[in-house]
Amino acid sequence: MVKVLTDADIRERLTAPDAVAWMRDAILAAHDGRLHTPPRVHAELGAGNLVFTTGALEGEWYGYRSYDTFPTDPGSQMVVVHDWTSGDVRGVAVGNELGPRRVGAIGAVAVDALANPAATSLGLVGAGPQAWTQLWAISAVRTLSEVRVFSRDPVRRNAFVARVSEELGLPAVAAGSAQEAVEGQDLVVLATSSPTPVLEADWIAPGAYVTTLGPKQVGRAEFGPDLVARADVAVTDSVAQTSAYDPPFVLAGTPQHERLTSLGAVLAGDAPGRRSPDQTVIFCSVGLAGTEAFLLARLIDRLHGVQ
Repeated sequence: MVKVLTDADIRERLTAPDAVAWMRDAILAAHDGRLHTPPRVHAELGAGNLVFTTGALEGEWYGYRSYDTFPTDPGSQMVVVHDWTSGDVRGVAVGNELGPRRVGAIGAVAVDALANPAATSLGLVGAGPQAWTQLWAISAVRTLSEVRVFSRDPVRRNAFVARVSEELGLPAVAAGSAQEAVEGQDLVVLATSSPTPVLEADWIAPGAYVTTLGPKQVGRAEFGPDLVARADVAVTDSVAQTSAYDPPFVLAGTPQHERLTSLGAVLAGDAPGRRSPDQTVIFCSVGLAGTEAFLLARLIDRLHGVQ
């Protein structure tokens, strides 16, 4: 029988520690070549696109996530996993919880691998679903002593801070500006929809770790090449995806693009990550394909008592 999961199911049954562990497994499987992760595909349909991210874990399953760019708010995504041998559908997730939680878990894997082990303070720019799931997942790999939050809308900002305090039990405060949110913080997360850079590179403290999640294409990006140039180490979850953007990736044609290292290579010990506490590290999260299906497949196995 096909297992169909809703957003309520995902919120209830997917824990942050499980999501982080499974995304670490997925990233390593992609690096080893066991998880196939082609860049996303866009099908133009007039007023919008239907977008697919696909993946396959050798011998186990293949699947995809689909979402649209039509003017719907928020719309609904679908993730489908097929059995490798029979082709039968093993499970479906419908809604908008699985995708952001998968991104949050990948972010936490990167924090665990690349941030200073002593990091406890976090500056967050953004107050949407991606910002929330980053904190949800990062709190599984770091004990946070302070979370400073900035977003342009003060009502939304204060509501987000209250939710973080109530649901995650984290000591969160609202910041009056992006600069106030990130200056001096051990960890920095950018999770905005801004088409222009939201911070200055010199706001980042030496030794800090930065994740950027929002727009990252030429002409529309929440950060600029100067932020990557500021870092001693630059990492991404999918080097292939950075070369497949249209319009191009914000670092395309710059020396900073050539510096990007695969997170999978760092996890496997095939490439260096942070080598000292005073190094500044940036993680450009672009969305490793196949990880949504990987997360759903692992969750379905857990629900069926396989794991």
